[in-house]
Amino acid sequence: MVHSEPYWDHHVPLPKLGSVHSRLFVALVALVCFINSYDGDFVFDDSEAIINNKVAGIVGRADLLCALFFQLSFLSYCRAFQGGDKSDSFSVSWIVISLLLCAVAMLCKEQGITVLGVNAAFDILMICNLNIYELTHRLLVRRKAVGVSVSSPLMLLLKGLLVRLALLLFGGSLLLYARWRIMGTGPPAFTEVDNPASFAENVFLRIVNYNYYYSLNAWLLLCPWWLCFDWSMGCVPLIKSASDWRIVWLLLLWACLIGLIRQALCSPDSSKRRTLTFGLVLLVIPFIPASNLFFRVGFVIAERVLYLSTAGFCLILAYAKLLQAAMLALLGMNVVRCALRSQQWRTEQSLFTSALSVCPLNAKVHYNVGKNLADRGNQSAAIRYYREAVRLHPKYVHAMNNLGNILKERNELQEAEELLSTAVYIQPDFAAAWMNLGIVQNSLKKFEEAEQSYWNAIKFRKKYPDCYYNLGRLYADLNRHVDALNAWRNATMLKPDHSLAWNNMVILLDNTGNLAQAELIGKEALKILPKDHTIMFSLANVLGKQQKYKESEGFFLNALKINPNAASCHGNLAVLYHRWGKLDFAKKHYELSLKLDPSAPGTNENYNMLKRKLEQRQKTAG
Repeated sequence: MVHSEPYWDHHVPLPKLGSVHSRLFVALVALVCFINSYDGDFVFDDSEAIINNKVAGIVGRADLLCALFFQLSFLSYCRAFQGGDKSDSFSVSWIVISLLLCAVAMLCKEQGITVLGVNAAFDILMICNLNIYELTHRLLVRRKAVGVSVSSPLMLLLKGLLVRLALLLFGGSLLLYARWRIMGTGPPAFTEVDNPASFAENVFLRIVNYNYYYSLNAWLLLCPWWLCFDWSMGCVPLIKSASDWRIVWLLLLWACLIGLIRQALCSPDSSKRRTLTFGLVLLVIPFIPASNLFFRVGFVIAERVLYLSTAGFCLILAYAKLLQAAMLALLGMNVVRCALRSQQWRTEQSLFTSALSVCPLNAKVHYNVGKNLADRGNQSAAIRYYREAVRLHPKYVHAMNNLGNILKERNELQEAEELLSTAVYIQPDFAAAWMNLGIVQNSLKKFEEAEQSYWNAIKFRKKYPDCYYNLGRLYADLNRHVDALNAWRNATMLKPDHSLAWNNMVILLDNTGNLAQAELIGKEALKILPKDHTIMFSLANVLGKQQKYKESEGFFLNALKINPNAASCHGNLAVLYHRWGKLDFAKKHYELSLKLDPSAPGTNENYNMLKRKLEQRQKTAG
């Protein structure tokens, strides 16, 4: 089929290139833009979408699959629709499979993967210039195979505009319904910090601020210099009165839009009218779901919602004949900005710190900088940023929780308790804060309050193995041994590889003289964690006390293979050999233990006892 389309190349102020050269040029520009981050880390939302995604092997790689299928679709479309074999059902099938895969990505709960699916579908439909009607025709109508004539009622029906629209409406409705079901058949709940304008006092202020957000998005399309990984929590202060000078920007936005609409409707050049109309449609329609017109969205500004609108923006720019030099400068600036932004996305540290100059009033920016510093061991600097996050947003419970944790580790328990108590008062169902509050209260010897805090955490998060583990430690401190064992057993049932809970059960049973049960628990744990040297060490101690020397020796040696620099393991193995009568081996491991830890308690005394015994044996032999 011959497609009728406007010729846009002569509007672009660049040398005319052939097909191969233009593709090489685009590839080179893309390389310049993004080569900085080809080996970058997974940052920000990547942690949840990819690193911690349990289904990353399937849905989490939908972005890669979409890209691969898009390339195949492009080749297949060229073959099936642009001069190739008109009956190539294999090529048509590739296109259909690609679109289905994009649909799967759109339905993914991870927003980034959803956007990638939308973009891939857009590429297939727009860059391949895919004709939905013709694709449907290829799938449903086999003229040569079944002998349907061109003038048949079915062909006439398929050619109709209404059928094309119906196909698009049906497909879009199906995707929307599936997505709605995945979201739990209800809208998500957002808070004021996510989208402050939607919580404004009256309708007028909401409308004004929504339009101000639109103007900021338009500015990001034109000049994407101010970029931030998150625009919530005070990043864009609300316009609260007509005297706010920022109203000028939304007036300018609408003046430009009205001017473009007038040109699209009234220009004597039909090609210009068509291109501007198509550009405006591509600019505005994809942005509508993010505009707060039909439902509240969970963000102020998000660059990802502009991906599709960029196509319309580029079409409109193609007609900026009088501003060709400015257009070239804009293209150059955007390439430079892409390269700089790509560099900032290499690591979380560079990404988060870059946002400080763009959104200094954003509490989440300070929170993420603090979290990154804490993860890298710089607690003093992290405290400063966490405090600033709490100052900017006094109800920021996650910042309070993280700050309380650091203060707990620094033994500043009173302030930690105050912060965590405030966090659970603001958000009573914050399970992690309840658990951390319990740990602090346990350290302050407030055992009853600590126990209640732990149970509150479990109340709000039923499957919370770490909380059961800490509850078990509390019961062990109170000599409530049965309760401690039950709590640790719950932890291992919820998380079978919870090494600390298994090890504590073995140690508690060992300390209370229940050696046979301790042996059973230890061996059960090693079936799940066969390379856990701490459990091997504890089990070896139990077996040694039962005088099962050979078996105990095996577990000690296996533990040392995994962790050869464990001074305590060398020391206890030496004690085993000492009791077993293998004095030369005992001497060797006592010396290794003292070399690794000269101040190891009891090791020096045991070693001195061994040396006296060896000296006595030598005198007896002499």
